[in-house]
Amino acid sequence: MDIADRLRLDVPIGQAGMGGGLAGAQLAAAVANAGGLGTLGLAPPSQLRAAIDHVRAEAPGRAVAVNLLMPFVRRGHVDVCVDNRVDVAVVAFGGDRGIVERLRDAGIFVFVMVGTDTQAREAIRWGTDGLIAQGREAGGHLVGTIPALEFLPQALAAADKRPVFLAGGIATAADTRAALDNGAVGVIAGTKFLLTEEAGAHPEYQRRVLSADKTLETTLFSVSWPLRHRVVPNAATHRWCRGDGTAKTLPTAIGASSRWLSLLANVNPGKLIRLQSAALPVFTPLAPLAGMPDSAVDSCALYAGETALRISTITSAQQAVEDLTP
Repeated sequence: MDIADRLRLDVPIGQAGMGGGLAGAQLAAAVANAGGLGTLGLAPPSQLRAAIDHVRAEAPGRAVAVNLLMPFVRRGHVDVCVDNRVDVAVVAFGGDRGIVERLRDAGIFVFVMVGTDTQAREAIRWGTDGLIAQGREAGGHLVGTIPALEFLPQALAAADKRPVFLAGGIATAADTRAALDNGAVGVIAGTKFLLTEEAGAHPEYQRRVLSADKTLETTLFSVSWPLRHRVVPNAATHRWCRGDGTAKTLPTAIGASSRWLSLLANVNPGKLIRLQSAALPVFTPLAPLAGMPDSAVDSCALYAGETALRISTITSAQQAVEDLTP
């Protein structure tokens, strides 16, 4: 398979479908117009439909990709992808054979994001078209357990000649070249695109990422989704995390018992943000978006990968694609 032709790519660069409003239509369209794979983050079905239309209007002839964040996916999200014939779906943090088959039957190219050999082999049994192999250094929520380039050979072996994109630790053209030289057909970058003018992130969130001197792997921001994630420090982590980043006992217990609150995905994020405070140990997975109160930056998750320590400026999405192209 010529993956560049199938996904209508000029370069082997993909943008992570960061959820919660971080990767919206403006970012996905800009990446697509630059020749990469622009990916929409999950949004309520009506908003997702409008975002797909926006990308098609702004980036005609380019692929439209949607990230299906499975803990929050409902039937309506899948219906929108199928009815609107998106080109690519990324099944992340869950999934099964049924959803992969329904998407593929609609002519959609399906990637499953994996972080272990077991996950990779299970995704292949589901019939996925390709894999996104995530390394532990990635930002946001994590399935990766070892560095990306160490995991890549396992993913390639499991993929059995299906295309594999590498995610985690991608900040420069040299990172892309290393992934390609080791067998990946392309890369997926998150933090690099978080730090663009088109991303939906709060400006102070972006500034904190640029000035960070470390990242934390934690489970602090876990109400409704108790999964490991990588962030840069803020007031919430200073108060409620130990020195190694692990969440203290109370927020851990609250997060562990809150999976049923995934229904919060349908609540206006601005309303939830106003209920959060660094003083209270109740933290949702929401990230601070442009237009939210400045206080949100200290009570919300500041997702970022280890590449935050190697990125020094905010650029356009087009420039980010160029920076990553070997």
